Amino acid sequence: MIMGHPEGSAQMATHDQDVTHGGHAGPGVLVREGSYGTQVIAVEPGGAEFIPLNERHGRPLQLFWTWTSPNMEFATIFVGVLAVAGFGMSFWSAALAMILGSAIGGVTQGILSLRGPKYGVPQMVLSRLGFGYWGNVLPAGLNAVTAGIGWFAVNSVSGALALNVLTHMPQVLCLLIIVAVQVVVAFFGYNLVHVFERYAFPILTVIFLIAAGVILSKAHPGASHHTIPGAFLLAFGASFGYAVGWNPYASDYTRYFKPDANKNAIAWWSGSGLFLSCAVLEIVGAAVGTAVGANNALAGPGGMTSLLATPLADLTLLAIALGAVSANVLNIYSGALSFTAIGITLPLSLRRAIVALGFGTIGFFLAWSGLHNAGSKYENFLLIIAYWIAPWLAVYFCDMLLRKNPDETLLFSTARTNWAGPVAMLAGMGISIWLFSNQTEYIGVVPSHVGSVGDLTFEVGFVITAAVYLGWHAIAGTGRESTLATA
Repeated sequence: MIMGHPEGSAQMATHDQDVTHGGHAGPGVLVREGSYGTQVIAVEPGGAEFIPLNERHGRPLQLFWTWTSPNMEFATIFVGVLAVAGFGMSFWSAALAMILGSAIGGVTQGILSLRGPKYGVPQMVLSRLGFGYWGNVLPAGLNAVTAGIGWFAVNSVSGALALNVLTHMPQVLCLLIIVAVQVVVAFFGYNLVHVFERYAFPILTVIFLIAAGVILSKAHPGASHHTIPGAFLLAFGASFGYAVGWNPYASDYTRYFKPDANKNAIAWWSGSGLFLSCAVLEIVGAAVGTAVGANNALAGPGGMTSLLATPLADLTLLAIALGAVSANVLNIYSGALSFTAIGITLPLSLRRAIVALGFGTIGFFLAWSGLHNAGSKYENFLLIIAYWIAPWLAVYFCDMLLRKNPDETLLFSTARTNWAGPVAMLAGMGISIWLFSNQTEYIGVVPSHVGSVGDLTFEVGFVITAAVYLGWHAIAGTGRESTLATA
């Protein structure tokens, strides 16, 4: 039976399901249309709606390769390269900064993944709990841009540069090839994305582990270095920004699981996959920075592969290109989901797929412009990612603390507001960036006078946002409503 939305804004499918907290959909919950099931070569219908129970499938173990494969690429390695060759850190201090940054990102990834099976919706729909329906335009819009366009461009560049070094084809042609493959996989959707990551995983793991062993054997951990002021916090921020860049996608890849899926397994496989892949390859990048000159290390994949024998170097370049595709099928898929979660009505049944095509086209031209001077742009991009995701996480986790077992109808009511979320996030971002940002485009008040503080933007942004959000609801006596009737 199809009935009207309580606010009259969308169609609702209720079937014979009751409103419960076990993954069923009832009145007021927008259900994804069409039949998809486990088909791989089929275009996933719909957008950011609830996934019906008869469409649920998958197992937690697949999250390990889903979050490992996309980090097996040069963009991950380059975080470590930046720490040593760009910030002048020692190998060991760089390794510590990157382990800490990756660990925090892995923990938050595991926590965020847990709600997918229960609520059956993407991460940026769950974000509506802390931001309200229209206030959620802020994080969903930012994620659509940074994921579907920003990250897409960054990884396309690294993949294209690797393919260029391997084949000597023009860089633009290499970029076009990489982008075309990525867009095709993301266009088909969820099932093909998971299958692609699964089969890429053993190839990428074997090649990168062999290459990592060779590179680490040639590293010089005790090499002399000239560390810039605040380097540890800059490297920590870059590593954190890289890892948590995946956080706004977390439940996108668990929302098809059955509601009774093992929660411990979901948290473990998603968190460990993200942490291990990021930490290991970033440490390999730090080793590259000690083994070759700074200029060679920062120039691109060629600096790293110069440490490898030709057959292994060629295989590694191929793996870098494959890893870039693995990362970007997630970026463009989740970016498209975030765009549909903004609340803009798109009548097309293939709206997510169409948006993915659009993002791929825009991302191609942005990546084209970034084929040169990618190093400083990448550092800035990683820090900017951390600048907005940390305040978003603060709102999300504070809302989890206050709001116990919220009803899924809160996710789809266009009349429901929670302005504490966007206000707190904007306050946290604005104040922290003004005071503590430390990158080439803008240096905040504090690091401009005391360079040794590095970049504390995301840490301060998280604390300010949490304080504003919790303070707002403490004063107003709100924030604990679990149903529309009490909201």
